[in-house]
Amino acid sequence: MVYLTSTQSRHPLHPWPLTHVGHGSCCMHLLNHLTNTASLCFISPHTTTGANAVMAALLAILMHLLVPALLLMRVVAVVAAGAPPFSCGGGPSLGLPFCNTKLPAAQRAADLVSRMTPAEKASQLGDVANGVPRLGVPSYKWWNEALHGVAISGKGIHMDRGAVRSATSFPQVLLTAASFNDNLWFRIGQATGKEARAFYNIGQAEGLTMWSPNVNIFRDPRWGRGQETPGEDPAVASRYAAAFVRGLQGSSSNTKSVPPVLLTSACCKHATAYDLEDWKGVTRYSFRATVTVQDLADTFNPPFRSCVVDGKASCVMCAYTSVNGVPSCANADLLTKTFRGSWGLDGYVAADCDAVSIMRNSQFYRPTAEDTVATTLKAGLDIDCGPYVQQHAMAAIQKGKLTQQDVDKAVKNLFTTRMRLGHFDGDPKAHVYGNLGAAHICTQEHKNLALEAALDGIVLLKNSAGVLPLKRGSVASAAVIGHNANDVLALLGNYWGPPCAPTTPLQGIQGYVKNVRFLAGCHKAACNVAATPQAAALASTSDSVILFMGLSQEQESEGKDRTTLLLPGNQQSLITAVANAAKRPVILVLLTGGPVDITFAQANPKIGAILWAGYPGQAGGLAIAKVLFGEKNPSGRLPVTWYPEEFTKVPMTDMRMRSAGSYPGRSYRFYKGKTIYKFGYGLSYSKFSHRVVTARNNPAHNTTLLLAAGHAATTEDNLSYHVDHIGDELCRQLKFLAVVKVQNHGPMDGKHTALMFLRWPNATDGRPARQLVGFQSQHIKAGEKAHLRFEVSPCEDFSRVRDDGRKVIDKGSHFLKVGKHELEISFGA
Repeated sequence: MVYLTSTQSRHPLHPWPLTHVGHGSCCMHLLNHLTNTASLCFISPHTTTGANAVMAALLAILMHLLVPALLLMRVVAVVAAGAPPFSCGGGPSLGLPFCNTKLPAAQRAADLVSRMTPAEKASQLGDVANGVPRLGVPSYKWWNEALHGVAISGKGIHMDRGAVRSATSFPQVLLTAASFNDNLWFRIGQATGKEARAFYNIGQAEGLTMWSPNVNIFRDPRWGRGQETPGEDPAVASRYAAAFVRGLQGSSSNTKSVPPVLLTSACCKHATAYDLEDWKGVTRYSFRATVTVQDLADTFNPPFRSCVVDGKASCVMCAYTSVNGVPSCANADLLTKTFRGSWGLDGYVAADCDAVSIMRNSQFYRPTAEDTVATTLKAGLDIDCGPYVQQHAMAAIQKGKLTQQDVDKAVKNLFTTRMRLGHFDGDPKAHVYGNLGAAHICTQEHKNLALEAALDGIVLLKNSAGVLPLKRGSVASAAVIGHNANDVLALLGNYWGPPCAPTTPLQGIQGYVKNVRFLAGCHKAACNVAATPQAAALASTSDSVILFMGLSQEQESEGKDRTTLLLPGNQQSLITAVANAAKRPVILVLLTGGPVDITFAQANPKIGAILWAGYPGQAGGLAIAKVLFGEKNPSGRLPVTWYPEEFTKVPMTDMRMRSAGSYPGRSYRFYKGKTIYKFGYGLSYSKFSHRVVTARNNPAHNTTLLLAAGHAATTEDNLSYHVDHIGDELCRQLKFLAVVKVQNHGPMDGKHTALMFLRWPNATDGRPARQLVGFQSQHIKAGEKAHLRFEVSPCEDFSRVRDDGRKVIDKGSHFLKVGKHELEISFGA
């Protein structure tokens, strides 16, 4: 800012020192100081007379316009030179309270906001936030993605320029979820967070707010974005949410709390009950979901609660969905009462991209743009992905629909998050994450982790007569057939960054077999044209045949749902023809996000083995080969139910989880119908047995503890206990340890994943058929045993949600079950 004023040492509204010079030297003086100190020039009327005064005034106006731009250019130049933008390293902000690192982040943010003009505040309310040069605040880009590695989908990460052009690409989330390993999820989050910070430090990122993870429930198998999620089970999604967020934000371990300075900021999306893109003309922008209080409480909301309460996420993103008549981003009960009040969100609430404008222009929730913006900010929204709120906030204030206090609250939440990221602590290279740079991206450790994740996630669905594993060196020739066999994009799913060391399945097989012949068979996943005769001929002359079939982002992606669960086009006929022509049973590897109905392959004895490999990330080809050739004993388990094609008769718009009449329900917890494969299904090359026992804190002792709670915890019918009345302390005391004895009967060493479920004596009154309590995995040598320990919390694991949304624990018998073995536990008097 340049001021035309009388001689003074400091402008009352401007903290920078002003230098008194004549107008002739002002520009040169200013440019010198832009690269050195924070001094500004001003033109004194005492140095100008007559026409010179007019020139001085014009020059002052010109400089008034130029200085902010020049300051911004300075920041851009710094970024281009490979240094991250920051504030409080000198210049106009030095010495101000918001630069005082000894003060709490919220207090520092409040001080900064108090110094900003209304227009400057409004400019912060979109994902591309303007800088405030007079306060030394650089511009910022909030939208960045890190779903399964640093991605290029947002606006702030730049891999198209600079020294580093790729990032570690981990498997798409659904495959990673199949590992049922929250320590793995944490380490992937941690590696992704380190690479994101490294990109920032080398000037290839303009933001550290990562709008990941996606923890929506994979409710319907046709959903195009189900691949991004941890699956259909709220307990798995909750564990994933907490683990990934801890890693992404920089916790030192999966049990540690958030660090004082965030590595990056995680944002859990999309709250709530969002799982439809575009189905038969119903789009996510206009869909009005009807969701019961019961389903919200026990299915859709728990992962978001875990994000905030357990993972300490610094952001939650609200969805496009209108739930029970109220758009999620205008729902004060959700954004303020729940996120901040009940769960204690310490951070900000973001709207999905253009959600606010869609609320006005597609959902017609409020009559004007100003009304819409006012409604969302008053409800608890802090930032809009898009410019709509920025464009209309000032008008909303001027028309009395919005107060400056409403805007201040949002902007404080935003700057508090940036304070926690260290953006106002001076040069970030001099602080806790300053050592991270180009050498920390695509490290060997991260590449190994990507391989480990793919190996642990791959699910063996069929293995007739021990077709697998193949023996290395004994396969004279192999035919590799399928459109997914040699396509790098088939490894990545969506929301990806360019992978640093991709290996396609074809390349993976070529590392194990010398004589490999390849034929795509289909031009792409749609497979409208198939080279079936050529594929059959190739199969008939090969020792082994491996087909890599499945889906692509053309069938399932953001904005696109499926209408069928069958393999697209001519894929099924191609697979069948190849199997019939082959010398011995063929191997089918499916690269898909969502489930597919492969009944034909299940029942065909000429298809000897089936693997599901999801979208396995940059190391996917090598991982698949290692599993096929027995270097890895498969241990993945399906995180979703695989439904038959007839399920597509169920409208995607029916949000009910529980079955009713002819409606079959959804997910393993409530679905009553035929399945292709059940949730948790997965074979191994070895045979394992289980037995459930209890250890310390015998649950029979809970009767005494519950009596201490008195009758206040007992429900009206005297058949259950209210969890909220039992209280946190007693809930902690009720926890006990359950031990699962596992034996590997061979013939191979391998990791085994044990899933523990709870079963009620009956599934009436909305009770699930079964409910996941927990999961543990351990590598066990052939012939050896292991004890897997599960901490069981009755308040969490034995409880169910009534139709009024309240959690209760039924008195009487409960059954802990692993595999075919179960143990009865009585709860209460």
